[in-house]
Amino acid sequence: MQKFSLHTHTIGFDGKHTEEQMLKQAKDLGWSKIGFSNHFIVCPYIKETKMYEAALQRGYQNIYSSSFEEAIEKFKPHYERIDELKEKTGFPIYKGMEVDFFRDNEWREGFEKACAVLKPDYLIGSAHFVAANKTLYNTHDLKNAPKEEQNLLLHKYFQNVRAAAKSGLFNFLAHLDLMKKVGLGREDMWLEDELKTVETIAKAGARAEINTSGFKLAYGEPYPSKRIMGLLAKHKVPVIISDDAHNFERLGERFAEAEQMARDAGIKKFYDPFEIRPQNKINERSL
Repeated sequence: MQKFSLHTHTIGFDGKHTEEQMLKQAKDLGWSKIGFSNHFIVCPYIKETKMYEAALQRGYQNIYSSSFEEAIEKFKPHYERIDELKEKTGFPIYKGMEVDFFRDNEWREGFEKACAVLKPDYLIGSAHFVAANKTLYNTHDLKNAPKEEQNLLLHKYFQNVRAAAKSGLFNFLAHLDLMKKVGLGREDMWLEDELKTVETIAKAGARAEINTSGFKLAYGEPYPSKRIMGLLAKHKVPVIISDDAHNFERLGERFAEAEQMARDAGIKKFYDPFEIRPQNKINERSL
């Protein structure tokens, strides 16, 4: 069973525990390493979205930034704490980001400059938002959208995941079917989008995660679904298991079950970015 997690969140963003508390649990589990990957979401009109006020009320303002300069200043003290903790303990700790990918050249230019300043060890590509006509729709907003608009936005969601895969920026891609969180995207009509997405991931040489936080839903499966796992297996896409832990109790949650489901789907390639490249390089792709 995989004995590490690279998709985790800490206090100060939307996690419940400190880096020290998460590290203690990782050690208690007998893990070989841990990575912290708080949300890095930058969009000029992010603070105009429906969910932003709710995020403020929950103390999650550090997740969302309207400029890269703002995001950098939020991440600097977090990364400094990780560096200090790593030096103090000698334990392999990695600095990551869970990045919401936006499909425009200005965003990419700003993101690359931010990475040059912060020097993360790894990057997770994610899609919590869909942009349409300078309006951002959070995953939760999709549930309440009119059906015709909802389907259009779901198509855009898959397009975003495919664009993130083709960008070459990310070590792996998070929760491929996040819309499942609000009960969407499970019908057969989405098979074509799922197939295109997995084909794009495979062609780009990208990797996908199997995220055990999906087990909390009613479907009895992680993100992605069993049928998407079958497509990942067919196209020989390497996978990494993630817990998406927002508290230390969830570190390693249901990893054995997720791994068995992956193997039952035919997945044979499991991915660890730090087995194949030196630490302190941003990733093995081209930034």
